[in-house]
Amino acid sequence: MVCGLYERRESWWLTTGGGVGIMVPIVAFTFIALSILTYPQFSLANNALSDLGVVPGITATLFNFGLYASGLMSLWFAIGLYKLLSKNVLGKIGAIVFGAVSLALEGIGWAPEGTNVLNFPWHYFFSVAFFTLMPIALLFIVGYFLIAKQKELSIFTLLIALVAAAPWVLYFLVRYVPGVAIPELISALAASAWAMVIGWKMFRSASFTQKTDSLLDSS
Repeated sequence: MVCGLYERRESWWLTTGGGVGIMVPIVAFTFIALSILTYPQFSLANNALSDLGVVPGITATLFNFGLYASGLMSLWFAIGLYKLLSKNVLGKIGAIVFGAVSLALEGIGWAPEGTNVLNFPWHYFFSVAFFTLMPIALLFIVGYFLIAKQKELSIFTLLIALVAAAPWVLYFLVRYVPGVAIPELISALAASAWAMVIGWKMFRSASFTQKTDSLLDSS
């Protein structure tokens, strides 16, 4: 009975975490798109996405709330991810680092550009943490999938990690655009695609567990 309750709790985390993982990119990019629509002067080539967070009025409200809410949802996804990847230490580390990525996303929304509480550049700190820790988390998770002999997921996750990191490497080497909105978007879109795929896997995994538990209960 105790074992059954534990498995149901784990299944609940996978179900809700997976569902939230699918929803996070939709919420985040909806609010980003709305904030861009309310500020026609915004340029993908010349601005940073975070510039939207300091535009007076509805633009900043939409952008900062969207990022904060997305970070909070992503943290929920990270808990479900920990449950999914808890079979070896690389998976646990990857999920914990992903949790830190989620907190950094919240921080970007909480601390818009120019926020210097206690004379510390919080926005810069959270932005760098988000875009740096994301590929690091994914590389740990690649290790988990390799150990688990899940070749397709390991290749997929590795490709996403490379796509998330490449725009920044190229930006600092070549400076192919004046602003950073384009590398930000490419990295965020790559991470979003990964979250949606893994979220669906978590959701499916939980459904299978629930069906198995039902069969055992009925027998």
